[in-house]
Amino acid sequence: METPEVDRYMKLVGPGEPAGELLRRYWMPIGVAAELTDENPTRFVRLLGEDLVLFKDLSGRVGLLADHCSHRGASLLYGRVEERGISCAYHGWLYDCDGNILETPPERNDAIMRSVKQTAYPVQELVGLHWAYLGPQPAPVIPHYDAWVRRDGHRKIFVQPVLDCNWLAAMENSMDPAHTSILHQRQGIENTTRGNIDRIAQFDFSMIPHGLMKKRVWKNGVVDEHPVLFPNVLRHAGETQIRVPIDDTHTQIYIVDFYPTPDGAEVDDEPEVEHIASFKEPADALHPFTRFDMHPEWLEAHKAQPQDHMAWETQGPMADRQNEHLSYSDQGIALYRKVLKENIEKVLAGEDPMAVERDPDHPIIDTNLDESIRVFQRDPGHGPEVVAIAGAGPFQWKEAGR
Repeated sequence: METPEVDRYMKLVGPGEPAGELLRRYWMPIGVAAELTDENPTRFVRLLGEDLVLFKDLSGRVGLLADHCSHRGASLLYGRVEERGISCAYHGWLYDCDGNILETPPERNDAIMRSVKQTAYPVQELVGLHWAYLGPQPAPVIPHYDAWVRRDGHRKIFVQPVLDCNWLAAMENSMDPAHTSILHQRQGIENTTRGNIDRIAQFDFSMIPHGLMKKRVWKNGVVDEHPVLFPNVLRHAGETQIRVPIDDTHTQIYIVDFYPTPDGAEVDDEPEVEHIASFKEPADALHPFTRFDMHPEWLEAHKAQPQDHMAWETQGPMADRQNEHLSYSDQGIALYRKVLKENIEKVLAGEDPMAVERDPDHPIIDTNLDESIRVFQRDPGHGPEVVAIAGAGPFQWKEAGR
């Protein structure tokens, strides 16, 4: 269990909060790039507890500004985009992508233009997503993880329904391989209390240069490893799950799937995008006033997500870690918390935390993607024996021998 002080220290994401300052040292995806268009050039963004507006001006530049205009506080979501930036719909104050005030209708106030600046953050585009950086300058680069930058495959983006709980619940789950055999067990298992857990010989957890590794060793000899790329990315088979804290009690998850071409040919296409419907009914209610779909079709893509969302949300909007009782199989969770605390301390001491990349020309970071996909093609964690066939599209599933 954790003390109330340490619990808050790890999970609160707002400005000035220890975990919030850590998370501000990393780029975070904030939306699908193709959805910011000339017809819809503004979009509200809430990230790390800050209210922001993403916009594209008429010259094609993309900016991210604080939502409330520095003049009288009206929302810039309704601003009019122009060649030089975005103009507040209330009185016309014009801002560029860097937050500089270019005009102050109805008069020209040079003193305000010199002394006032709208909060602005840099934006980049990668793998079909817009990314934002809310930390101090100079900004690092988005790490060149293989699943994001390799060209020998197609990609698809899945935008999950908003998770109504704190980001840490999802990230701790990434270091909890034991839950897979219980929570995600196939229907028809004889002993549903134990699920498939008796097929596992051991769990191991270790550090890697850009995060942590969880490993399952199955009794049939299969070794299954999934890296957790610090601080908020799970790389599982060909997918990366990016857990983006909206605020203290809401999280947006973007899944980027990588499907290697069978012959290794390079492709240069835009990722397909799918917005996933809510996993619960009513969609806008919280436990216990909503009900999660715990039994989607077994062969449905991302079938585990509804079950995961149930497990995370029903811990509460911010899980109470004072009353938990960790056991032997929770070693991965304890390790993740230890690394999280250590890197928060590094940031508070003025140092770069783990996995911050400064070199824009750094080589592709190998997360052992090919091996993970190969193991996923014969993964005993999804039933008696399931085979996945990788092609130029989503994984297709079939039971082995059929």
